[in-house]
Amino acid sequence: MTSRRRRGSARDARLKMRRDAVNKRPVHAGLIGGAYKPLKHSDLEKIHHTALEVLETIGIGEPTPEVIEYATNAGCWIDDNERLCFPKSLIEDVIAGAAREYTIYSRSPEYADLQVGGYHVSYSTSGEAVTIYQADERNFRPSTLIDLYDLGRLVGRLDHIHQFGQMVIPTELTDAREHDLNVAYALCAATQKPCEMAFIDARNVRPAIEMFDMVLGGEGRFMEKPFLSFGGCPIVSPLRFGEDNLDLLVETSKLGLVNDIAIAPQAGATAPAAMAGTLAQVAAEGLACLAITNIIQPGCPMTFAIWPFISDLRTGSFSGGSGEEALAMSACAQLGRFYDLPTSVAASMTDSKLPDAQAGFEKGISAVTAGLAGANRILESAGMLGSLMGCSFEALMIDNDMLGMAQRVVAGIEVNDETLSLDVMREVALGPGHYLGQAQTLELMETDYLYPELADRTAPGAWEEEGSLDIMQRARDSVKQVLSTHYPEYIDAQTDAAIRAKFPIRLARADMQPGNLRW
Repeated sequence: MTSRRRRGSARDARLKMRRDAVNKRPVHAGLIGGAYKPLKHSDLEKIHHTALEVLETIGIGEPTPEVIEYATNAGCWIDDNERLCFPKSLIEDVIAGAAREYTIYSRSPEYADLQVGGYHVSYSTSGEAVTIYQADERNFRPSTLIDLYDLGRLVGRLDHIHQFGQMVIPTELTDAREHDLNVAYALCAATQKPCEMAFIDARNVRPAIEMFDMVLGGEGRFMEKPFLSFGGCPIVSPLRFGEDNLDLLVETSKLGLVNDIAIAPQAGATAPAAMAGTLAQVAAEGLACLAITNIIQPGCPMTFAIWPFISDLRTGSFSGGSGEEALAMSACAQLGRFYDLPTSVAASMTDSKLPDAQAGFEKGISAVTAGLAGANRILESAGMLGSLMGCSFEALMIDNDMLGMAQRVVAGIEVNDETLSLDVMREVALGPGHYLGQAQTLELMETDYLYPELADRTAPGAWEEEGSLDIMQRARDSVKQVLSTHYPEYIDAQTDAAIRAKFPIRLARADMQPGNLRW
């Protein structure tokens, strides 16, 4: 009896140790990256000076009259080719005075706020795909508003994805106002994690903020703690502004909101085939947007989101899963650190059409290198297929496992007197001869080691006994389990009714409740 009590007490102590370790996870939002540096400092200097030369002597085409007025009042000029040119001194001043960090808040203490800047690393979805992969039929169909809502619900339950960015376009919504406001609503209803979305029309930003205030329970609440960043592509490469998204950049700059832009020239098509030339062009394009933002409102936060894409030069098609893509995004993260600006990159993309071995190695390599390079926010990081044209619920679930492993690599190894474990080695060598029951082992089980949700670590015999399931089958089962049961009510009924009375919400209440037979 005494022996049993002792064994029970020891077991209780071990269980308590594991419970205490739950809140000391080995990976989390805000890990410190920056160890991987594909460019030398002299390379960064050369790219920077070339970008300054581009902005002063080539300029950016097709500025809007409003931007011309802002920029010329600040010392820019329109050249003989009607291109907006930026003096080098202005760009240097803009970089010196730009925001170094910003926060995208969560709506619940269950999730971490995103502190964006320095070497802090987090992973986010995004992509705006136009199709959904149907695992049972092995084909793609057009994406819908319900898909966006369901993807958000799933992301809310995936620990290694820190922000829900708009993954698909509701292809059934062709009106810009309906699109923007329904996407905003779907994000609010699906998750309380920090969010990101793209607007088609800048005129819809203020109505969306009004909706966000209603969700938060009072006028002005969103501006106090913005839980969403506003995306757009204000540059049409090479070296031209895009009117609609430039208008969005102007509007969000006036409001002092995070300008969560993306600039995506394609090497060999809309940027030079030489990767250094691509980096110089996209740096110039990013600095032009930074200048406009800070001319309108000095210190307004903007993501230095330079995303050069890679062409397969045999066909001219975009190759998001290439080794060159992983290298280019890591270099862009390093450029962001060179300027000390908040950054995002696109990584964990694949050219595969389904979650297979090709998707695994293409996504895994770029997810790790982007984190090690110190990109603040790594977008496109989960769920995307087919060079960003498609999205998959099963891939999203699988990629969550992959991102956990990537983050564990970014977290690195802590070396100090305690972790060097000299006393532990002495105790074990002179005692039991193994570390399995040692106190340090039990303590570090949860704090230093990460365990996959889907990846299989069982012996072959046990795997066969359990049905010989592959990861795609396990992912499908997990998706169904989450989405058939997890229907959060993040917007109370009274507020929801008020939002629906004021805005053209197309997401039916019946589709947001159990029993709809969708899953």
